[in-house]
Amino acid sequence: MIRRSLGELYESIREFLVVTDDDGVVIGCAALHVFWQDLAELKCLAVAESAQGRGVGRMLVDACWNAARELEIQSVFTLTYVAEFFEKCGYQRIDKADLPHKIWNECVRCPLFPSCNENALIRTVGAPATLAGTNHALATVEA
Repeated sequence: MIRRSLGELYESIREFLVVTDDDGVVIGCAALHVFWQDLAELKCLAVAESAQGRGVGRMLVDACWNAARELEIQSVFTLTYVAEFFEKCGYQRIDKADLPHKIWNECVRCPLFPSCNENALIRTVGAPATLAGTNHALATVEA
């Protein structure tokens, strides 16, 4: 995950979903960042080690997808080192180069940029989330 300043966290606080345990301790979080009318990013997914394997990550991914659907967003992408997890959640791998350039705004601050090994995945409404199924949404964003 990319380090964020306190100001950046406050600016994006409403994008975050949080899961707490019975004692009110945060055990997971994720954010849905809207880029355009039909494209959003699921980002900052994190689950405490003590809570992994209990469905918390899946709950957050599903909640972000449902939030995107409520906003009538057609496609949600993510950049991750754990592609297999997102594939189990209905996401399909795509080439990072097929994503709009504006999504790289945060990446340029990462110490691994531009040699990042993250995988890009996407889930799209109404069609298998394949590269061919997402070209329309991505082309619309770039236009």
